[in-house]
Amino acid sequence: MIPNPCIEVQTSPLDRPSVPGWFAEVVMIARHLATKGLLEAFAQQVRLVRGRFGSYEPIDFLGPLVGYAISGERTLADFFERVAPFETAFMALFGRRCLPHRSSLSRFLADVDRPCLEAFRALFEQQTFTEGWTSETIGGIFDRQGRRYLVFDVDATRQAARQRALPCDPTLPAAKRRLDAVCAPGYRGRKRGEVVRTRTTALQMHTRQWVGTYAGKGNGDYRGELASALRAITVYLKHFAFPPEMALVRLDGAYGDATVIAQLLLAGPYFVTRWRGYLLLEHPQIQRVLAHPPTASVTRRNSGEVVELFDGGWLELGEDLSHVRVIVVRHAAPPPGKDIPVGKRVGEWVYELFITTLGADGFLVEDVLDLYHGRGAFEAVLADEDVEDFNHCRGRYPVTRPQVLSPTHYQWLETLAILRRMASVSSHW
Repeated sequence: MIPNPCIEVQTSPLDRPSVPGWFAEVVMIARHLATKGLLEAFAQQVRLVRGRFGSYEPIDFLGPLVGYAISGERTLADFFERVAPFETAFMALFGRRCLPHRSSLSRFLADVDRPCLEAFRALFEQQTFTEGWTSETIGGIFDRQGRRYLVFDVDATRQAARQRALPCDPTLPAAKRRLDAVCAPGYRGRKRGEVVRTRTTALQMHTRQWVGTYAGKGNGDYRGELASALRAITVYLKHFAFPPEMALVRLDGAYGDATVIAQLLLAGPYFVTRWRGYLLLEHPQIQRVLAHPPTASVTRRNSGEVVELFDGGWLELGEDLSHVRVIVVRHAAPPPGKDIPVGKRVGEWVYELFITTLGADGFLVEDVLDLYHGRGAFEAVLADEDVEDFNHCRGRYPVTRPQVLSPTHYQWLETLAILRRMASVSSHW
């Protein structure tokens, strides 16, 4: 080493932990929440009644949850270990004095009830939907008659979890799995695992704002989650003084049955979805349409395959249901023995059905198909959300009870993820 009088090296036997790289982002978000009055509103409006609450209030747990959602630490234990040297400064950002122990946080989350969670969700919906946006800047699409729509994607994703085999010995106590509170047997699709968890997200596609996220174990309550998503969309539109008819909701085939269509018709927004009941192909009106040349033909860009589109007109799908527009899509069937991922093989054709309430004067059949397959615009946003690490939300706790999660654990973390994304589009950032 070359001696240099300008360099002075000092050492100390005391540990000096480095400030986490994500601490600055926590400072920015905490400052933003305080400036907007959200911390004070949270302290006054979000209540949870439970025994043995001690000296803590719900806002004492908001800080650790926000920090954990931002930090990217794999488990809550890792987060608490990383923030421990700076806990006083960390909690001061939220106007609180001391950091709750991680076991206190776990017990708090286990007792969070639905009214508390919905009050938390409604508070941030009221404050963040319009932040940085106006009715002119939130985007939209226009049909061929010049009418404007805001497109929302409601998408249900599934995550499968694998479980070890348990010993079957009558001398052993009954086994308890940690994921039983948040997962259950259900449809897994092509994912490996024994139990699944379903999450429904609502996304405004023009601004990439998360309007809502709802979760349930197993197959979930897809109708209840859809109703919650539609209410959130209505609240979003009211913030900009838009009528409910301005919403255009895109849904995938999981919602393509008569009960969901009735729910959508009652709610009022325009929608487009894939119909999963292929008996509709046998309807006389559809048979007459298929006997004529296609309304339009398009070529798929990735495969060069020619797809024929038929406008099936307006049909009544059930008693007491308004008429909906049916669009039939067909393409040449693959060789026998090859799987068909989507659609129904009938002879030498593979058919797909789409249902919409959009009129033909504003949207041609190819417009509706492009709108449905425009889900590619959502994929970049939803890609990381489709990968849900259950270990990330569970944590490594030294006692047994905190490892048993309630379904609200995930909903709190998901709502916080919405907060982070909504705040990131603010004009103050």
